Amino acid sequence: MISYLFLILCFRVANDKMHGIKRHLTATQNLVTGPIFYQTATKNGIFLGQRSHSSFGKDRTKWYNSDKSRWIQNVERQYSHGLDQPTLKQGEMDGATVIARALKEQGVEYVFGVVGFPIIEVGMAVQQHGIKYIGCRNEQTACYAAQAMGYLTRRPVVCLVVSGPGLLHAIGGLANATVNCWPVICIGGSSDVDQEGRGAFQEWPQLESARSACKLVSRPTTLSAIPFHIEKAVRTALYGRPGAVYIDIPGNLVLSTEDEAKIPKLPKVSMIPVCIPPENIMKTAIDTIKDAKKPLVIVGKGAGWSERGPTMVQHFLTKSKLPWLASPGGKGIVSDNHERSVASARSLALREADLIILIGARFNWILHFGLPPRFQKDAKVVQIDIQPEEFHQNVQTTVPLMGDIGETLYAMTEHMKNWHYNVHGDWMKQLMENANKNKQVVEKMASDHKTPLNYYAAYHPIRDFISKNDVLIVNEGANTMDIGRTMMPSNLPRRRLDAGTFGTMGVGQGYALAAALYCRDHSPKTKVLCVQGDSAFGFSGMELETIARYKLPVVTVILNNSGIYRGMTPEDMKSVDGDPTLM
Repeated sequence: MISYLFLILCFRVANDKMHGIKRHLTATQNLVTGPIFYQTATKNGIFLGQRSHSSFGKDRTKWYNSDKSRWIQNVERQYSHGLDQPTLKQGEMDGATVIARALKEQGVEYVFGVVGFPIIEVGMAVQQHGIKYIGCRNEQTACYAAQAMGYLTRRPVVCLVVSGPGLLHAIGGLANATVNCWPVICIGGSSDVDQEGRGAFQEWPQLESARSACKLVSRPTTLSAIPFHIEKAVRTALYGRPGAVYIDIPGNLVLSTEDEAKIPKLPKVSMIPVCIPPENIMKTAIDTIKDAKKPLVIVGKGAGWSERGPTMVQHFLTKSKLPWLASPGGKGIVSDNHERSVASARSLALREADLIILIGARFNWILHFGLPPRFQKDAKVVQIDIQPEEFHQNVQTTVPLMGDIGETLYAMTEHMKNWHYNVHGDWMKQLMENANKNKQVVEKMASDHKTPLNYYAAYHPIRDFISKNDVLIVNEGANTMDIGRTMMPSNLPRRRLDAGTFGTMGVGQGYALAAALYCRDHSPKTKVLCVQGDSAFGFSGMELETIARYKLPVVTVILNNSGIYRGMTPEDMKSVDGDPTLM
């Protein structure tokens, strides 16, 4: 029996009244704390990877052992694999078990994926080793969920996909992770080695396809090599600038066997090594800051990745009293309500600053490449980054500081001693006056409740809800996300996930899935709120079923403007013969 109860709040910007939005939010605040969807997860003895998380419990071993033989028979019959399932001898391991054990040894706690030939045994084996497997509806969403969980936990998370189309579906997610600097490890099945080039089932040059989206791609050729490939994948995904890694597993390795004594056990990859710049360069940076008339600190999401980054950014800003703002990914590293936040005066701050202190952010399209007219032509730049190639990108870096953000800022703050910026000077006064003026404009729009409802007004009750709760926000869409960055305050690190540096649409429900699992296991008092545009929701809407199946509390709010981008007015609809898909 299948039962559905999807809880979606759909606010139609053109029609809904304010009291309706408030009523829905109030009613759902305490509703989504239990199961809202359940689906039976087995069919003909074949594990579909769609069980609720209760299947990770005491009956797992019994189920695995009793059903494995029958399951393999069904898989072989379905795909005409033609291989005899080997009988494990005393002291032997099969490939699926080797993979699962190696992942467990490296501290992997979560695997997201869509199982099928030839890696369904791997999905079974990881659960046998106590790793949480989350079966998704689409490989792309599974990859989005895995990388979001990797960012939130700062540990490796795996996306498990089938061969051919399965891997190709995941490549968009791999590219998003690499551009967004989030760690993820994709393990994909591929054709048996002896069938390559012969038109094997779902045969595809997967290493070549994944290479441009990943920091590393690799393919073990023996069972004893698998632990080395997994250890290197974890290290590569986490160290330096985080990103995606792909491991290709030929189908014949999954069912192959080897003596356990020949399978190496490797030590767990240690915490990310940290370094700080030389002391003389840090002193140069401090002198440059002291000499600036109109300094501005820009905090990026890299500060959230550093273990002590958020704490030390807050400490640095408190001691230095410098004005600051955050990039979209850096929101929440320091509370948006901080007294010297000048986010509401962003355009003025960027345009007039004579010194930019860039902390874990990049001069890419989000920051207008650091170029005029958005920035001063001769503005100096002090930049902290873990990736040296990022220095001098688009703009000459006056003082490059390569090192861990948290440790570097700690050392710099100590060297500043009692110095702080003059908060009563003209620059700070100019910024605060402009910020207050812009806030008044926003509040006027947020208070305008007439029909058709504008975005700011739709966000008004959502903002009130967030201000009273610890909320991890997932925000996706065009206008929905842009205005959401202004209207939904972020007060804690890693409490906001959106389209990010790659500007990817389709991440919403995958991110919400990861956020809910993270909160369930690591921050149980935190609520998850996913706010999407109607078009953005359409990319990943079926993952609501996944969220429900695992009984995860997520409130999804849809701001519906009846369009792909800015939406359609009745006059627009007439001009395009009623086709709402154009805009």
